[in-house]
Amino acid sequence: MKKILLLVAMIGATLSVKAQQSKIDRTILFIIDGIHWQAPDKLDMPVFNSLTKEGTYIQKSYVIIPHHPTAGDYSKYNTSSFPNPVMQEGTLFLSSENKMIQEYFWPEKKTAFIVNMPTAYRSLGRGFSTLIMDGSLSDRQAVEKSIEILKQDDPSFMRIHLQLAGTEGYKIAQATPDKPYYRNIFGKQSPYVAAIEEADKALGLLVKYLKESNKWENTLFIVTSDHGQSLVGWHPLFEEESWITPTIFIGPGVAKGHKLSYFEHTDIAPTIAGLTNVENYKTNGGSGRFVKEILATHPSETYASKEYVKIFNRQIKEYNLLRAKMIVASEKDASFANMVALLENETFIQPFYTQDRVTDWHLAGDMDRLLDANEKVLEKMRSVASTISEK
Repeated sequence: MKKILLLVAMIGATLSVKAQQSKIDRTILFIIDGIHWQAPDKLDMPVFNSLTKEGTYIQKSYVIIPHHPTAGDYSKYNTSSFPNPVMQEGTLFLSSENKMIQEYFWPEKKTAFIVNMPTAYRSLGRGFSTLIMDGSLSDRQAVEKSIEILKQDDPSFMRIHLQLAGTEGYKIAQATPDKPYYRNIFGKQSPYVAAIEEADKALGLLVKYLKESNKWENTLFIVTSDHGQSLVGWHPLFEEESWITPTIFIGPGVAKGHKLSYFEHTDIAPTIAGLTNVENYKTNGGSGRFVKEILATHPSETYASKEYVKIFNRQIKEYNLLRAKMIVASEKDASFANMVALLENETFIQPFYTQDRVTDWHLAGDMDRLLDANEKVLEKMRSVASTISEK
């Protein structure tokens, strides 16, 4: 009898989720470039903070290490840093064969991408019926353009990307000591702070339109960033705060006022696909999944993640630091130069899946095998590096 009741409950929950999903008429992925995970608490962001109560909030969502190679196979197919195609494809196993989330909507349905940056995100543009990449637009103007498109076409999927905060974060990284915000994005007169707070106002403009036009209740609305921000500015690869950014999910079926302790940006596209009933969605084995714990029907307390992205990033960081340590030591002891050469030739136990081999990550087969392979290399590197101080 208990088994029958449990089965009935599970069927009921499944039907309930599908019923809630059917109410979604449009999905809007709203990106404020380079939000530091503490920005909502430290800065004047009333719109963002009010939205955390209308949906499920993740203060620390992990993105893949924000590298942007300009040479090699990756650069043949991508014009932006790793986290952007990872977010759109829903997998760490990047490939030109992968479909991006917008391509599951287009061409049967209208899609749109608006960004106030002329070239950096060009490779993300396939599958968008409307594409605006205009560096002359302010963040507010980018949102105003988005509202015009919503009025005219009401696309089923829309990505809105406000670039200014990320640009100002980079400028702070280049600032001289005479600036009051030198090496401090939250410092006095910080242009990063001004940009984030202006982006929050632009976000409010869009939310106001959606609510006044009766579109809000049937919209899956996601607010996040493509990467985090270092306290000293920009997003250096091995600075962990570059890997973390806040994320909000709001919409039909999404739990209100819930929080998750962890999330990965690889899960954004699969979760959109799950909520909008996208058929035949694939993540290519690279960790992305439909996080049902954001739903009102699934208690957030049960959420558990293998934290693939967080672990992988830390492996890449440690690999590079240990390798650098060996290079420095090789100036006095050539045996360490041999170890570095073995790493470069990929004959040192087995290849390490570092940031320079992004197009090979899929060769691991799945994330568990990838992390296991990396750990074996790191164990040997740690052993070798531990002898440096003794020489």
